[in-house]
Amino acid sequence: MSIRDRIRLGLAVAAAKTVTSLVRLLRLGAASVLPGSISQRIQPKALPLMFTQVRRGVILIVGTNGKTTTSLLLRTILESQGWRVAHNAAGANLINGLVTTLLENTNLIGQLNADYAILEVDENVLPLVLRDCQPKFILGLNLFRDQLDRYGEVDTISQRWQKAIAPLPPETTIILNADDPTLCYLGQQLSQNVRFFGLNEPEVYLDEIPHAVDSIYCPRCGHPLDYKGVYLSHLGDYDCAKCGFSKSPLAVNSPEWPQILIGLYNKYNTLAAGLVAQELGIDKAAIYETIKNFRAAFGRAEELDVGGKHVRILLSKNPVGMNETIRAVYDIQKVGGASTKLVVLNDRTPDGTDVSWIWDVDTEKLVELGGTIVISGDRVYDMALRLRYSQAEGQQNCQLIIKEDLQEAITTALEQTPAHETLHILPTYSAMLEVRGLLTGRQIL
Repeated sequence: MSIRDRIRLGLAVAAAKTVTSLVRLLRLGAASVLPGSISQRIQPKALPLMFTQVRRGVILIVGTNGKTTTSLLLRTILESQGWRVAHNAAGANLINGLVTTLLENTNLIGQLNADYAILEVDENVLPLVLRDCQPKFILGLNLFRDQLDRYGEVDTISQRWQKAIAPLPPETTIILNADDPTLCYLGQQLSQNVRFFGLNEPEVYLDEIPHAVDSIYCPRCGHPLDYKGVYLSHLGDYDCAKCGFSKSPLAVNSPEWPQILIGLYNKYNTLAAGLVAQELGIDKAAIYETIKNFRAAFGRAEELDVGGKHVRILLSKNPVGMNETIRAVYDIQKVGGASTKLVVLNDRTPDGTDVSWIWDVDTEKLVELGGTIVISGDRVYDMALRLRYSQAEGQQNCQLIIKEDLQEAITTALEQTPAHETLHILPTYSAMLEVRGLLTGRQIL
């Protein structure tokens, strides 16, 4: 590092730490983004300069759903082994959030103190990050349609990933979800060490392929894939009768593994983090122990006690994610624990401005068992209309309550929740931050 770069990095660190202290002192938020934005103006090379200082390696976690939960689980496993980990725990996964995270783990002259950096990275940002980083691991969880106004279709993202990953050295290990045909095909094209995780549990197949499905065509030849069964969306067991493309062998036997939290999607998150940990040489018994005691990341099946009522927040930011949270709530309601739900739909930049995706969600499951659904958010009436169309003709056992004001919606939902049940909140991303801010008094900045 040149003297000039070192000086500028020191100034960037000082600015970042000052901004962080002020934001937290004034209780304006978690300071997970703003310090990085300011420091980059002072030292544009802050990110590559800090990447080179990570002692044992950088682990990048990418995918549409599950990044925050998976990265937190992997961090918890590594810390249980005594390693020091830098991690963007607040989920700020754009460049400014990554810079903020690494700067927070430096001293006043820009020396980074971390054995590993576990960084969840936005799907569209991965190629930019790889210009400045040769990671030890890249973990690809899944690719679903998410904010088409920003990203485009899944095959476009996969092609960008392949182009960015191809120049990396053979020492980089790529871990991918074999149940996702797009990622499985991507892995089969790479020259690096590639390992696959996924499910081999036919007993949990869905009864049919859901509406929110993205990649049921062969990524090699375009012919429709033959599915033995699907686990969620297009994730499943498949092959192509035309060209012979098929699911790659798995490096884990999923029935042997426990899982974190609720929902089948969290079994995938568990297997993904567990496989990385195994590749790092961590004993399976130690991994299982961490899984058993794991607590949710904010907004991802996070549980809170508010005014004597139990609350669970289930981030629902795209068709597949919302289908899976609805599936989990439906299973809970069948045994009498989720008669009240709060659904919050926003259309801000972090959510994607196109909310037409709600018509791909199987919201019929949300109203089928009845109960009370409180609806709020910037697009409250769009969501209310979707739920109204989900009700069967003449259905009287489901009450829809519209509240434009989010605080009023939360208060109403809590009042409607029986003391022995859990209020389940299904918000989009910016809505989740708002909900948490109102429930805990803390926001993200």
